[in-house]
Amino acid sequence: MYATSAHGAESCDDRARDMTESKQLSHLNSRGEARMVDVGAKAETERSATAQASVRMAPDTLSMIAEGGHAKGDVLAVARIAGIMGAKKTPDLIPLCHPLALTSVDVSFEMDEPGSRVVVSATCKLRGKTGVEMEALTAASVAALTIYDMCKAVDKAMEIESVRLMHKSGGKSGEFNREERP
Repeated sequence: MYATSAHGAESCDDRARDMTESKQLSHLNSRGEARMVDVGAKAETERSATAQASVRMAPDTLSMIAEGGHAKGDVLAVARIAGIMGAKKTPDLIPLCHPLALTSVDVSFEMDEPGSRVVVSATCKLRGKTGVEMEALTAASVAALTIYDMCKAVDKAMEIESVRLMHKSGGKSGEFNREERP
């Protein structure tokens, strides 16, 4: 996987070089101490972010989830609520995240039978002065953790994989889209 921006394709090496040459870590002050970024002067814009996570599992576990046969109840319904709650609680979990007035959180699931996994997608939206990438990543992660928690009695070998930002829009940095390598 690699990322592209509105400026075209970039390799990991190009992005690393750009970071060291022109970008600063925004959560560190000039002495290298942690700080919360001041977003007071930033313009409010429509912002959106989508993140994904995958939970790889035994085929029987995937079937049990798909058929609604789990003794604890509807695994995906519980994971969806957990993901939404996770997005709302992001600033309580990630120390330097701003509390945000989210206008929308959507958590969805794809049953990938050939890959024997559930793919979690979480999209967060708002109109504000800072992005919602961390909220989307938290929502996808918490939903994946909830799937693991609900199914660990039947499949302790499940793996949570590929937690990643897929898309973001809005704000000064513009749009980001993750694309598959050719």
